[in-house]
Amino acid sequence: MTDLDERIASVLRERAEGETDTHRLLLASRARGRRRQLRRRTATGTALALVGVLGLVGVTGTDVGGLTDRLPWTAATSGVAAPVPPRVDGVQGAARRPDLVGADPNVLHLGVDPGRARYLRWAVHPANRVESIQFSVGGGRPVTVEVSPSADAVDQLLLDGVPLQQSVTGLTFDGSVRQFGGTAGGLVTAWQPVPGLYARASTLGGDRMALARAVNAVRWDEPRRCAVPLRLDALPAGATVSDCSVDATAFPTGLRVDLTLQRESSAVMWVRLVYGAQIAGSTLESNRTVGGRPAHLHRDGRTLELLGIPKAHVTAEFGSPLPGTAPPAGYPALTEADAATVLAGARIATDLTDPDTWE
Repeated sequence: MTDLDERIASVLRERAEGETDTHRLLLASRARGRRRQLRRRTATGTALALVGVLGLVGVTGTDVGGLTDRLPWTAATSGVAAPVPPRVDGVQGAARRPDLVGADPNVLHLGVDPGRARYLRWAVHPANRVESIQFSVGGGRPVTVEVSPSADAVDQLLLDGVPLQQSVTGLTFDGSVRQFGGTAGGLVTAWQPVPGLYARASTLGGDRMALARAVNAVRWDEPRRCAVPLRLDALPAGATVSDCSVDATAFPTGLRVDLTLQRESSAVMWVRLVYGAQIAGSTLESNRTVGGRPAHLHRDGRTLELLGIPKAHVTAEFGSPLPGTAPPAGYPALTEADAATVLAGARIATDLTDPDTWE
């Protein structure tokens, strides 16, 4: 068991007889996911591996920009335009209202110039008040921008693509650029774009000019919506959507969407849509019906899948404070009935490769 896994287990033991602190658990889960480096996409072949967690972030200079290259992504090379999160009217951007950053799972308070950069991933995590955008400029290495009104939230983020021991950097937010991870690592910088806002930029490799170009593509006065091709019209009583994440790195041949539902401070559910042009029809047999549509409860007893979505898997994982783990005693879990409610009300875009049909 790794030190991070031990920390997760420790939290579970601490809360075994009381309320589970999902804020700490979700932070640990995201960190663990980053360490696992499940980032490589496949545009061809019979399998599609898509990532589940967010990346780093960055910004520098007066134009406040940021970037980070996480792993050796296999980005789509198709001439098809990548999805661009739509502008949001009536909301101020991070430059004017840094206190709003990370507060609304539906809104990104920054963006990138779509004429210069290609959106790869975007996400909002209100649990730790972080917003993240990953993008590439001119076909270069992927770049991720992650910002928060909390310096601690940014400082606790792990660098991707390097061993855990090298991923904890200790930030000074003075705009200096440092190397991390030796020859296999990259560059990292942190600063305050405006008072009350903290940012970190990192990229694999050592191209400082590329980092600067990516920074200049960031737009801090363009609030955008965390647009997704999956809409949840029915939620369990007392639950809300607490996190939104879209991975369009392999678009249009691959796409992944993650929505986290939370009730009170403990019970969580992970709703996920994975699209792949190479995904064959599902071989699962229906053993459940949700909203008149066939579904399948997996053998783990905690994953309900909606069937009949062409070239896609839509699942809801419930019953545990961490994906893929058994719940501790006394955990106030969401249930299969809650998952059925969510999937029964799920609306999937008619064309997953057409962002104009997204919500």
